[in-house]
Amino acid sequence: MERTFGRDEIIVSKTDLKGHITYANDVFLRVSAYSEEEILGRPHSIIRHPETPRGLFHLVWETIQDGGEIFAYLNNLAKDGANYWVLAHITPSRDASGAIVGYHSNRRSPERAAIERLEPLYARMRAAEVGHQRAVDAAVASRQALEEALGGQTYEEFVWQLIAEVTA
Repeated sequence: MERTFGRDEIIVSKTDLKGHITYANDVFLRVSAYSEEEILGRPHSIIRHPETPRGLFHLVWETIQDGGEIFAYLNNLAKDGANYWVLAHITPSRDASGAIVGYHSNRRSPERAAIERLEPLYARMRAAEVGHQRAVDAAVASRQALEEALGGQTYEEFVWQLIAEVTA
């Protein structure tokens, strides 16, 4: 079952450096079907839907750990088994000296047309993951499939192009 949320709503979460949730807003709690007590302190990967390619999460983590920000389309998994698509903007959180102290994610409801365009790409990435014993090897193969599919375009360029096309 797919769950949606309002175009005017924003799912917000914050994590520590290891990806453990330190904050979740009321929209996050409602859409994910978790209570605050159930979610705080848990790894953010608790909402990782198995259909979201490992290579995409590899790209996200590499980007934010290096101090960058990223926009990504992600399929999340709620506690009750429902899935919900998001367009996530994930950034490092910094202290007064500029050191990364955690991560912050704002997520909006994506256009259905964007999801339809993404599904074949993500299926190609998941197919590249099959047969790898180690998660890291699956993620690397998935990233390679992404890069090949994009033909020299970065994932970020692809996302911004997709946003422009589906909102035009």
